[in-house]
Amino acid sequence: MTRRTIIACLLFASLPVLTGCAGSAPKETATQTSGVGVNAYLWRGALDTLSFFPLVSADPFAGVIVTNWWQPPSATDERFKATAYILGRQLRADGVRVTIFRQVLQNGQWVDAPVGRSLTGDLENKVLTRARELRSEETRG
Repeated sequence: MTRRTIIACLLFASLPVLTGCAGSAPKETATQTSGVGVNAYLWRGALDTLSFFPLVSADPFAGVIVTNWWQPPSATDERFKATAYILGRQLRADGVRVTIFRQVLQNGQWVDAPVGRSLTGDLENKVLTRARELRSEETRG
């Protein structure tokens, strides 16, 4: 790395601190200062909704939840995996994306298979519903 690149990186890294000191940044709400880098309600809603999947990793600052393969008890020939992305700091319908992967067992091998769009949409809606419930519970309590 050249000296000029190092200086540019240091200046870029200090921009949030400098703008915060200037007093021009908007006040943060409770959901923005919850210790996660994304909306806390969406984050918790995604964790709750996907809790039946075995968890591989969850990064609250990047807003990414990755699960391991889960096999429905009634279907021994298919399995599912999910990745949830929390996309922002506001509780909005477009603030969550869920990707579902599906595999089916063919000749003793797991083979990728298509997933219906309704399954992904249903899971995203469940995350949003749970996030709204959590927000409602907090404002009541």
